[in-house]
Amino acid sequence: MSFFGKNIKKIRGVKGLSQQAFADLFNLKRGTLGAYEEGRSEPKIDSIILIAKYFSIAIGDMLTAELTANQLLRFNDNLTLTPEELEREQFAQVPCITEKTAEDYIKYCDNEAFLADLPQLSLPLNTEKEFIGYTVTNLEMTSHDKGLFPNDVVIGEKVPKNGISKLNNGTIVLAVTDKKLLLRRLYITNKGLVLRADHKNIEDVCMDKKSVKQLWRVRYVFFRRVPDMSDTFEDKLAMLELQMKELRRK
Repeated sequence: MSFFGKNIKKIRGVKGLSQQAFADLFNLKRGTLGAYEEGRSEPKIDSIILIAKYFSIAIGDMLTAELTANQLLRFNDNLTLTPEELEREQFAQVPCITEKTAEDYIKYCDNEAFLADLPQLSLPLNTEKEFIGYTVTNLEMTSHDKGLFPNDVVIGEKVPKNGISKLNNGTIVLAVTDKKLLLRRLYITNKGLVLRADHKNIEDVCMDKKSVKQLWRVRYVFFRRVPDMSDTFEDKLAMLELQMKELRRK
């Protein structure tokens, strides 16, 4: 794999360009540019030539070595550099599965071009790990008005096939099969995998490991709504104690 992705990320830092601004310069989609930078996809030769020519950089230099900031400054006098721009942290670009793209994701989950065209979430995550976003579409992971509701977004970390058996029972996962996406709690038995919803009226789904195309361990959740933070017994007890103290003062 070439150094192209690292080099265009370095160019953006030196130039102070966002992914969207850089992509617009060369009629690229921001998701496509993110895939280049992360090494998930290689660009077409036309794009390489266009970018190299625009910044007066030799194509060989773009592809075969990681450019330094000093080199970039020599390539084009219009480039400017500040320490803040050079050291700016790059957030991970996480493709997100929505209700509209869910069926296509089942078919094309391993297609890099398809993934690059999905909506992208920019998040402060470990860029060396692989993550996926998923928009909740049902009430299967709710119980007694708590849990995951439609339009909440979960972020899953990819679990290799040989790592599935190491997950703790009850871990929330997004399982991808040939026919559906299942957001459930995972339980591992002698007979295979059990995917269980939190909603009591939803039946378990049982399958073997071979039926799972991908498995993502849910690590983060972004709630569409503000969760009710004052409905627990402990909160009510704390409020009662506060009221008792006020009465004693009076």
